[in-house]
Amino acid sequence: MTDGAFDDRDAAMSALLGIRSSIDNIDAALIHLLAERFKFTQQVGRLKAAHGLPPSDPDRERRQIARLRALAVDAHLDPAFAEKWFNFVVAEVIQHHEELAGGGASGEL
Repeated sequence: MTDGAFDDRDAAMSALLGIRSSIDNIDAALIHLLAERFKFTQQVGRLKAAHGLPPSDPDRERRQIARLRALAVDAHLDPAFAEKWFNFVVAEVIQHHEELAGGGASGEL
C-alpha cells in the first residue's frame, strides 16, 4: 500500500468514529425518550386498573399505527418498521397494564 492508501483509510476510520458517535448519541436519546414514554403509559395503566378499564385499546392502537405509518413515510422511514416498533412497545405496555390490573406489579418500569 502507498502512503495515500493509509491516509485514505485513516480518514475513513476517523469519519466512521464520528458517525458512530452520532449514532451512540441518538441511541441514548431514544432510550431516554422510551423511559419517558413508559412513565406516561404507567400512569395510563394505573388509571385503567383503578377504574376497571381493559389493559388494551385496539381502536386506539389502530389509529396510532395509521398515524405512525404516515409519520414514517414523511420521515423516509419504512412504515412497516414503524409499525413493528409500535407493536413491540405496545405488547410491553399491555403486559404492564395487565400486571397492574391484577395487582401483581408495583407499577415501576
